[in-house]
Amino acid sequence: MTITETDDVDETTRRTTADTAPETSTLAPPARAERRLSQLDWLESESIHIIREVVAEFERPVLLFSGGKDSVVMLHLAVKAFWPAPVPFPVMHVDTGHNFPEVLAFRDATVDRLGLRLEVASVQDYIDDGRLSERADGTRNPLQTLPLLDAITGHKFDAVFGGARRDEEKARAKERVLSLRDEFGQWDPRNQRPELWNLYNGRHRPGEHVRAFPISNWTELDIWRYIERENIELPSLYYAHDREVFERDGMLLSVGPYSQPRDDEPVVTEQVRYRTVGDMSCTGAVESDATDVAAVITEVAATRITERGATRADDRISEAAMEDRKKVGYF
Repeated sequence: MTITETDDVDETTRRTTADTAPETSTLAPPARAERRLSQLDWLESESIHIIREVVAEFERPVLLFSGGKDSVVMLHLAVKAFWPAPVPFPVMHVDTGHNFPEVLAFRDATVDRLGLRLEVASVQDYIDDGRLSERADGTRNPLQTLPLLDAITGHKFDAVFGGARRDEEKARAKERVLSLRDEFGQWDPRNQRPELWNLYNGRHRPGEHVRAFPISNWTELDIWRYIERENIELPSLYYAHDREVFERDGMLLSVGPYSQPRDDEPVVTEQVRYRTVGDMSCTGAVESDATDVAAVITEVAATRITERGATRADDRISEAAMEDRKKVGYF
């Protein structure tokens, strides 16, 4: 066979093989769709992991639950973490005695619905028996520390879930996810443990306890987007409503038994909502027409001031007000 004939045979064989062989694409494995968690899924997964780790490592955890949006989301995450089993720890509220009635009603209804055990540490009880005295400015938020620490000691809680977020305030930005408190309940920002690769150190000596912050890495906008996605119910005052208010130090305070206007502070009826809830005497409202979750999300996305910076008078006492309170045992 000549070289020319050989070339013809090879070409014929190549064409025949190409005609009868299946297409390469049908032999290749199907492309695998890339699966990536959304931001909310990632935050939810991290928080549930933290909650489960704390329950596995500690003997007597408790969750601080005021009925505010952050504690509501944290409780929702705890329910998810152990479903269909019940939440395996009680909830506790440090009640100033000046809380919004709508929030207290929501707190009690939520506890009943989920079948939880509620422990209440009452600031009013401490004032009545002389262990605490009213402040000159009338606010009771700073008075919560002693009842909180006594309740932790009395119930022998060794881990306390809190709803603090790092974006709220610079002292809270320093917190680790598991934050050690000494035998006096005090926080030393210089004695913080490293938390690499989501490894959390819960070791503590007798008398010490740990504060656990499952939603540390969430922002206010994350909280509201999650509330929308999960259809989480909140107290009504988080949405726009008409309320009698007066202005003091750039904030709109509600007229009520615990916050009364001075002679030079006119009372007006405004459409407002609350970005955070706490002691009525130091928690301000913001003008808003956001009557549903979607409108609140739009509003929060546009703001450049955190809810504590905008509406909490107790954080304005000094530049280090929050850090000073945390050092002696505050949330």
